[in-house]
Amino acid sequence: MGETKETVRTIARQRRDALSVADAADKSRLIQETVLQFSPYMFSRAVALYSSMQNEVATAGIRDHALKEGKRVFYPRVAGDTGGDFAELKRAGDLRPGRYGILEPAGNVLLTQRDEEGLVVFVPALAFDLRGNRLGRGKGWYDRALSRLGAEVTVAGLAYEFQIVDRIPAERWDCKVDHIITESRVVDCGDRPSSDSGWVS
Repeated sequence: MGETKETVRTIARQRRDALSVADAADKSRLIQETVLQFSPYMFSRAVALYSSMQNEVATAGIRDHALKEGKRVFYPRVAGDTGGDFAELKRAGDLRPGRYGILEPAGNVLLTQRDEEGLVVFVPALAFDLRGNRLGRGKGWYDRALSRLGAEVTVAGLAYEFQIVDRIPAERWDCKVDHIITESRVVDCGDRPSSDSGWVS
């Protein structure tokens, strides 16, 4: 898919945007059903989700299940291009448009270090590779947010199968995901080789 991040980002965005609304809904449903059977989620005390936009994998089903099960639910709150945190959502109806029009919790309770025990963070991306490298929208918000979390936190990417690519150019500051969940499989990125050999699309 090319050598630079921008090349991969452009092609990945075109592929995702070409997905029909119906296909996105069907694939998102399968992915969310898999998440509900995903062991780290099942045993989690809290989850951090995202408000999907532009054909990203939906998360409303996970949100509703987590709230019903009594798990604490957090969403990104973007303070600007370089800052932000995770804020708690008490009820599904408490999401309000924030910066860039992305839905955020209306409350002011933020994720603390104590909340990180038993926390699973689900993240979107334009593309992933099997080593857990992710390519986001280009703002770097998740890399900064994830770098502040402890090693006990599980990070899982939600993606359509076509969003998994051979290789994503990675910088030393890029944060990887531990797992990738698609409509077809759950990838344990920790089991992947550290070199290019063995990567598949």
